Amino acid sequence: MKYAPMLAIAALAALSFSVTAHAQLAPGARAPDFATQAAMGGNDFPFKLSEALKKGPVVLYFYPKAFTPGCTMEAHAFAAAIDDFHKAGATVMGMSADDLPTLKRFSTSECQSKFPVAVASPAIVEAYHVAFRKPDGTPLPITNRTSYVIARDGHISFVHSNLDWHDHVKLTLAAVQALPAR
Repeated sequence: MKYAPMLAIAALAALSFSVTAHAQLAPGARAPDFATQAAMGGNDFPFKLSEALKKGPVVLYFYPKAFTPGCTMEAHAFAAAIDDFHKAGATVMGMSADDLPTLKRFSTSECQSKFPVAVASPAIVEAYHVAFRKPDGTPLPITNRTSYVIARDGHISFVHSNLDWHDHVKLTLAAVQALPAR
């Protein structure tokens, strides 16, 4: 369907006005540890935040839904900037409520096998305050677009929450580069 991308954009835009998101975690807060399944280059593997932090800072970027236009463009932008994140010592991990088979495909096509994406379980979504909710408080099966930079000590050093994907890469990269040297 050639109109499917436009319908997806309209649906996400409508959601931004008809649902609410929790207030994101604040800089300085301890990032909740979690374990989940992730995928990179179509291959799945276990991911644990505390293990990743042993290697350096982690950028967790939550996105609403794989293969929607904004999420695809954001993944392309992170893939294009991944070398800069690696030079700064950071791991980038995309997170969504999509299932693992979907994320395996997304990791190959849209993330260009350059960084992993992981399953944001309902517990992770709640812990990071990225749930979209109906006005009555019922959670929807998508996340808000929120990016966290988590310093090696496990504390959140930067948060950017905006449904528009455009500034997430630029702002998180600048926040990672501003962290004290290892």
